[in-house]
Order: sequence, then C-alpha cells, then structure tokens
Amino acid sequence: MSDRIIELRNITKSFGMVRALHDVSLHVDKGEVVGLIGDNGAGKSTLIKVLAGVHAPDGGEIRVRGEQVHGWSANRSREAGIETVFQDRALCVQQSIVANIFMGKELTSAFGFLRNRKQIHEAERLMRDIGFTSKLINPNSIVGKLSGGERQGIAIARAIYNNAELVVLDEPTTALSITETEKVFSFVRAVQESGRSVLFIGHNIQHVFDIADRFVVLDRGRTALQADKAQVDSADAMVHYMRDVAAGRTPHLRGIASEHMTAEAGL
Repeated sequence: MSDRIIELRNITKSFGMVRALHDVSLHVDKGEVVGLIGDNGAGKSTLIKVLAGVHAPDGGEIRVRGEQVHGWSANRSREAGIETVFQDRALCVQQSIVANIFMGKELTSAFGFLRNRKQIHEAERLMRDIGFTSKLINPNSIVGKLSGGERQGIAIARAIYNNAELVVLDEPTTALSITETEKVFSFVRAVQESGRSVLFIGHNIQHVFDIADRFVVLDRGRTALQADKAQVDSADAMVHYMRDVAAGRTPHLRGIASEHMTAEAGL
C-alpha cells in the first residue's frame, strides 16, 4: 500500500436532489498515469473537486498512502501531495513564467528581499526537467506569448514546485492542435519519469488512450469500467463500450477483457 498515493472508496456526492456521484472508487499509484474518461455530465468534474478538497464527499472513504483521512479539505489534499491543474490553468498571462511558478510562494531572503536569481535558476531547472527545449523560451518569457501546450507545461511546472506527487490535469488537451497535444504528452511523460503520478481527465478518448496506463470510465456518476491499458485493444474498443453503456445496452466486450469490468457495468 506504500505505493498507493490516493484511494477513493465508494464516494458519493449530491447537490440538492441531484446525485452527482454514486459509490465511485478510484486509486492512483506512484509513477502511473491514470486516465479518467466520461462524457459531459458523467461526474468527472465533481470527482476532481472532491479529490482536490473543493467539495467534501457525502459518503465513502479517502485514503492517503493506505491511511484513512477524516476532514478532507483543500489543505489536506495539498498536504497529501496532490496538485490540480484546472482547465483555465489559473495563469497570469501578463506575467513572466518565473512569476507564475512562484506566485504566492516567492523565495525571499531573511530580510524579506526577493531572491530573483534563485527563482530564475529554479524555474530553469523545472522547465528543463519537464521537457522545455526551445531556446526562445526562458523564465522571463511572458506567459501570454506561449502556445496552449506550453502554458499547460508551465502549470505543470508550478505543480511540481509545490511538491506534487500526483498532478491532476483537467482536460489538458482541450482545443489544442495535434502538435500542441504532443507537447502536453511530453510534459506528462516527463512527470511520470520523475516518479510522480498523473490523473489525466478528458472526454477525448483517443488522447486519454494514448497517454494513460490505466483507465477509469464514469457514466452518469457511476464507475462504468476500470481496466489496464493492456486489457483494452484500442481507443475504438473503448468508444464502442462507452456508447453501449450510455445507451443502456449491455456493453459490447469486444477488445476489452471482461474480468476488468466493474459491477456498475452490469456484468
């Protein structure tokens, strides 16, 4: 259990009369990329916000490295080494890369003076570690002049600076070109190679299939499927499966090993 960073067990969450999550379970182990897939309204955003401590679950357990945690909150989530990069990335596009990475956590001397050289050096290291190679981009570059994929990389670098062991990426490839999507994939692979983990959320099944080691599929607030990548033949097999689940049909097992289906799928 020491390699299990976070585990959610039978999480439920309601907003008034609307049940957003029904007994959803998910775990992330050290050094893996987990793909969380689902159509709009599947419960992905709610689950992410529970994981980030934005929403407290109504029921279920949250375990960090095998130990159950009570009073889950945003502070507890960060203490557990979880950093979430939401779709808007929360970047100040008028500011430099270094200013965005250290915003709110600036390095200062004992007298309170900003250690600008130290911040630039650390920003360079972070950028290099996650795969920035262009000589045209440096810590003083303005974020607003970067591409979408590069901005995602800066948000990931900031998460790593905040000592993240698990980086949660919410729809990181939305509206990105193929080239920019590959940049994001490169950043994700660098994070994984450093021994950290990534929870990659998306509704573009091909993107998630290409980057993830394991998949969790949500459908209308329930876990419809959990499977390792080795047990799924292709992204198309996942698409067909999700179409069957969404239509209320018995899911077609072609290309997906049945022993990895969850009870919620009706199998």
